[in-house]
Amino acid sequence: MPIPTTQNRRRVLGAAAATIATGGLVLAGSAGLRSRTPSPGESPMSTGLPGFLRSIAHHLPGDAGDLPVEGPLPSFEGATGWLNADPLTPEGLRGRVVLVDFWTYTCVNWLRTLPYVRGWDAKYAAQGLITIGVHTPEFDFEHDLANVIAQARALGVPYPISIDNDYGVWGAFATHYWPAVYSADAQGRIRHHHFGEGEYAMQEMVIQQLLLEAGADEVDPDLVAVDPVGPEVAADYGTLRSPETYLGYGQAAGMASPDGLQPDRPHGYAPPRGLGLNEWAPSGAWSISQRAATATAANARLAYRFQARDVNLVMGPAAGGTAIPFRVRLNGRPATGARGADIDAEGAGNVAEPRLYQLIRQPAPITERVFEIEFLAPGAELFCFTFG
Repeated sequence: MPIPTTQNRRRVLGAAAATIATGGLVLAGSAGLRSRTPSPGESPMSTGLPGFLRSIAHHLPGDAGDLPVEGPLPSFEGATGWLNADPLTPEGLRGRVVLVDFWTYTCVNWLRTLPYVRGWDAKYAAQGLITIGVHTPEFDFEHDLANVIAQARALGVPYPISIDNDYGVWGAFATHYWPAVYSADAQGRIRHHHFGEGEYAMQEMVIQQLLLEAGADEVDPDLVAVDPVGPEVAADYGTLRSPETYLGYGQAAGMASPDGLQPDRPHGYAPPRGLGLNEWAPSGAWSISQRAATATAANARLAYRFQARDVNLVMGPAAGGTAIPFRVRLNGRPATGARGADIDAEGAGNVAEPRLYQLIRQPAPITERVFEIEFLAPGAELFCFTFG
């Protein structure tokens, strides 16, 4: 393949910029990433311009300026373990272009970026790219190494994974978001970063540019084509009106039960009289703790009035090794014509492991509807709704 010329790369860059100008790419924002509140003493990396502006304001080789140097590639010493590789260090990575991708396996925003990261790893590894996924957990069950191994395998994450259970690598990079992607050159310097979904053409052209700077001579200038499935499909932001919603009272919003919140104890909740947009309510036997809402008897239900193409729910069995059957309805009817990847043609499924479940993917027209899930046995823990 020919080496991409500056003229060719300007052509692709111009097309990408036009796409951004017309809204075709999603820039980092509340709809495209999940954030973590900084701990005392943490501070964001000093980068001058805000991240999403800096990430589109770089230059090509031979232009007035090159990609800025943002600082040295931080250490991975804070990792609590590694998958798919022995421990890696910035010194040992010299000579390679490095892509560092912060993720946590239940984050739908990261899941939507995964097809691109996989594609970049597959396409450019032979030219000198090494991809490192830093798994920094959000929920307690994401600290469990067996869960991370199972989900990395299920999601097709083949590259080295730094297990960051103590947030040591997260702190070294001073990041606060899932996903967060950092690109470092062969000299061990961070040259670009991006927070959230979107801007895939820009990110890939950065990889190409850094490989060329490192002396690679077989860099295909074409961009990867991806075929996302299930929750990896980009959100329909034009119709999306429902936000990420936590169900544990530590971060919950929108609960509209006529009984009010009865924290940290089993309670038989009365059905809601009605729900406004982005309100939710349990009915039947539930225990709502700071971290989750748990169904404590069979036939416990939870309803949410939403507007979105997709409904996803992070949930799992309270006891390992169990499978809890459930049914999903839309506006009181089985969700047979709007089923997500994790329910069958009758609107039924099973909670067998803690992860994100895609429950609804509905066809147009997208309007306000009431989603309801009913558990046919006790023991399901519900953590967070996300929409797409």
